[in-house]
Amino acid sequence: MKKVLVTGAGGFLGARVMEQWKGRYELCSFPKGFLNSADEAAVRQRILQERPQVILHAAALSDTGYCAQYPEQAYRANVQLPVWVAVAARDTGAKLLALSSDQVYAGTEQPGALPETLKLQPSNLYGRYKLEMEQRVQALCPEAVLLRASWMYDLPGYGLPIRGNLPLNLLQAAVHGRAVSFSRQDHRGVTYVRQVVECLDPAMELPGGVYNFGSSNACDMVETAEQFANAMGLSVEIDAAHWKRNLAMDGTKLAGYGIRLDTTQQGIRRCMEDYGLSAVL
Repeated sequence: MKKVLVTGAGGFLGARVMEQWKGRYELCSFPKGFLNSADEAAVRQRILQERPQVILHAAALSDTGYCAQYPEQAYRANVQLPVWVAVAARDTGAKLLALSSDQVYAGTEQPGALPETLKLQPSNLYGRYKLEMEQRVQALCPEAVLLRASWMYDLPGYGLPIRGNLPLNLLQAAVHGRAVSFSRQDHRGVTYVRQVVECLDPAMELPGGVYNFGSSNACDMVETAEQFANAMGLSVEIDAAHWKRNLAMDGTKLAGYGIRLDTTQQGIRRCMEDYGLSAVL
């Protein structure tokens, strides 16, 4: 059985990896809170002790506002830590999968689905740190697989960590009678986290490089929010703003290796089915 070390195993994605991969792989992780204070030597030592065949690096500080407010903390979590892990992966021969973000495309003026080949200058700090991480990890560990994840979601359940995501935000708005705001000029995929975990399995076999790793979405974010609300039977006031952003990713490169994620709309239907709900889109 292949041994897999999961960083961020207590987080939104990592906890679902640990749950969905149970019994399929020999799973291990760092002790709770370890990465908050560990230095490079401590991280290296733990990896040397575990000797995993695969490292899934899912640990990150992904709140863009928090990263802007605490740049040093964000740099450590989103650049330095993955670099330490990459060095250890290289030295132990472990296959490294590291999660990047669609935020590397923030500020891109090109419309439509964006390929991995674009020259990027992210407009927010989190995106800049993720892009630096990709570049430094690739330089250290050319066989590493860097996965640009989109905004992920799940519904409350299974006793797993839940955080601010699109359906949860809509649910809370409906409960408290609040309006939510999305832009008609904001384009991005929104991806069901349980399918992300499924697709991480074949991603272990990808050659080293950067890959877009999220659902496509032909709709703007106002339409997408309306689709989620309708699927959950929620009555939510959605204010339509008009600020511009494009984080939509082209999945052609990933599909060339046989890995295809559902569209955002297909993912909504699947999520509702998983929770025994009837999606109305």
